[in-house]
Amino acid sequence: MIEVQPVFALSQLRRTYQVGDELVHALDGVDLTIEDREFLAVIGTSGSGKSTLMHLLGFMDSPTSGAMVFEGQDVSSISRGVRAQLRATRIGFVFQSFNLLPRLTVLDNVLLPLIYSRSTVGNKKEQAMQALERVGMEHRFSHRPSQLSGGERQRVAIARSLINQPRLILADEPTGNLDSKNRGRIMELFTSLMEQGITLAMVTHDDEVAAYAGRHIRMEDGCIIEDSKR
Repeated sequence: MIEVQPVFALSQLRRTYQVGDELVHALDGVDLTIEDREFLAVIGTSGSGKSTLMHLLGFMDSPTSGAMVFEGQDVSSISRGVRAQLRATRIGFVFQSFNLLPRLTVLDNVLLPLIYSRSTVGNKKEQAMQALERVGMEHRFSHRPSQLSGGERQRVAIARSLINQPRLILADEPTGNLDSKNRGRIMELFTSLMEQGITLAMVTHDDEVAAYAGRHIRMEDGCIIEDSKR
């Protein structure tokens, strides 16, 4: 049997910022392993370090010190260019505000990551339609974001995050702009994607949303103070 590498293994990870004459320890010695096909919720108040952690997991920043291993490779001090390549090809992003371009159709919005990553995939539109089918939005491919409900827009954003077949999806308050009915639908969709092989890390302030995750990471003052599994 082939052993599956953890998606991420972080050891004594620190991220320090200089603010005037003061050093701010946004992350202060974080140890965390994210396993394959895991669904975890990162919970904490503003300033707890959860956003900094997500920026590092998404290759939008580099740690000040500590070890950061992705898919078995040390990525603690990789160049900006390598970070950009990993961000474009191995990580999917879902945001609270959807971040869809209003002038583009649903299909063209989903295609954007393939264009940005200069993908050599032959039939990009077919791949985009397959991503839309996974979230139940293939029938809206020619619509524009303004013609969709909030829940539908988030489904399109999730399809866009899937287009490059990422190893990890990072979701930042993905239900923050949705009503309770659409919130539940989006979380059920995330759960079904995890069952299809997606690994998901989600930041949320909502305990009802966090309850869908199989693992809870609670942060405070740049540290993990609770790591519990259902």
